[in-house]
Amino acid sequence: MPGYKGHLVGGALTGAAVLGGLMWSGTYVPDMPQMAVLGALVLLGSLFPDVDTDSRGQHIFYLTLAVLDFALIVQGHYKWAAVLGFAAMFPAIGSHRGWTHTWWAMLLIPLPLALFPIWLYGASPRAMAPFYGAAVVGYFSHLMLDRKWS
Repeated sequence: MPGYKGHLVGGALTGAAVLGGLMWSGTYVPDMPQMAVLGALVLLGSLFPDVDTDSRGQHIFYLTLAVLDFALIVQGHYKWAAVLGFAAMFPAIGSHRGWTHTWWAMLLIPLPLALFPIWLYGASPRAMAPFYGAAVVGYFSHLMLDRKWS
């Protein structure tokens, strides 16, 4: 089983391949700020299944969430900060290689990235799909490297 570095590399390679294919085909061509956010989501998605155990990946994941949560609070986005804080508790429910290492979690866990902006701010589903997709691609890379498909 790869450690956090292997999962980050696997996520980066998988994300680059998927985005490269989408850009090459002309299906989706993000601007640079979107590409940075998509890359971050792929990397966070590649770490997420292991945040239920004390690991370097867990520390990186939660440090990133803490910085993001702080930034949301400073900017006055209290709804988003509350949603992020609530969602951050989910990995504590269950054992390692439990529900976080399943194909259905790969599809369900990133859903708030798409649904909450639609619900809270009226964003279009089409605009949110790439962000959901990036998190799923990162998550997929983790499950693929761990060869875990329960």
